[in-house]
Amino acid sequence: MNIALIAHDKKKELMIQFCIAYKGVLEKHSLCGTGTTAKLVSEATGLNVRQFLSGAQGGDQQIGARIAYNEIDMMLFFRDPLSEKPHEPAVSSLLRLCDVHNVPVATNIATAEVLVLGLARGDMDWRDIVNPKSEK
Repeated sequence: MNIALIAHDKKKELMIQFCIAYKGVLEKHSLCGTGTTAKLVSEATGLNVRQFLSGAQGGDQQIGARIAYNEIDMMLFFRDPLSEKPHEPAVSSLLRLCDVHNVPVATNIATAEVLVLGLARGDMDWRDIVNPKSEK
C-alpha cells in the first residue's frame, strides 16, 4: 500500500511519535509525505519516506495528483484544527479527492490508529480489488 503522511506544524511531533510506535507496520508499505513531515519522520524512524514539496508550496497538490491517479491507498493527515491556514482551500481539496477516490483518510491520531491497525490485519486489501493498480 502507498501511504501519504502530512502534518501541520503543531502536529509534526505527534506524527513522528505515531510513526515510531507503528514502524513495524509502516515499514512494510511505501510512504510519501509533504516536505518537512517526510524529512522529520524519516530522520526519526529510519523509514524510507519519499519527500514532496511542503504543503504550502504545493506538496498537498502533488499528493492530490497521486490520489487522482490511484497511486495513494491511505492518507494520514494530522491537522491542527485550531490554527487558521492560508492554504486551507488546498487542504479541503485534498480531503475531497480522498472522498471521490475512496481513499481512507485519518485527520487525527485516534482515526490513524484504527486505520493502521486495520492495515496490519489486512482490512485494507479491498483497495486492490476496488482500485487495481495498472501494471507498467
